[in-house]
Amino acid sequence: MTKIKLCGLSRPSDIEIVNALMPEYIGFVFFEKSSRYITPQKANVLRRMLDPEIFSVGVFVNQEPEFIAELFHEGIINFAQLHGNEDEFYIERLRVLANIPIIQAFKIKSENDVLKALKSEAEFILFDAGNGSGEILDWQLLSEIKISRPYFLAGGLNPENVIDAIKLLNPFGVDVSSGIESTPGIKDARKINAFVENVRRTYEA
Repeated sequence: MTKIKLCGLSRPSDIEIVNALMPEYIGFVFFEKSSRYITPQKANVLRRMLDPEIFSVGVFVNQEPEFIAELFHEGIINFAQLHGNEDEFYIERLRVLANIPIIQAFKIKSENDVLKALKSEAEFILFDAGNGSGEILDWQLLSEIKISRPYFLAGGLNPENVIDAIKLLNPFGVDVSSGIESTPGIKDARKINAFVENVRRTYEA
């Protein structure tokens, strides 16, 4: 069954919703230019509210590996999701500092972008159209390429289209942020419920 990641949580009310729905992953955004940015201190408060069976993922863009390692060692995040220009040397350095699983995100515009992503040293890769832009990824492009490793699908997912995405691509996980918001950065409980319900409906007989 495709895993669910609800990204960009920033309020206690968001945590209350996800604790009731139990997705496999949630995301905290530590990129200061994002409308979903939260401080490590606030993330720590929210993490302590979060059901311990849900993995927390920190989202980063070209930030110091030491910063990520500190959040991991403090128990605020379980995974690191990299959205910048981090290369294999960066990943190697991060692994020296912390034994943290890594999700590396790639903007996909062409087959070459997919092939580059498949060579990543990270445990997981994530296919996206942009950094939380809501732009829809070209699913047909992905369907035509033999993808040999598990990946998260992001890029324009919402409650209305996630079933079609899963049926076409059967990704390891789906990652949503803007598609479950009422306004940029503010999560919508109704949309969150609908998204999770529709992912799970995909596997009903």
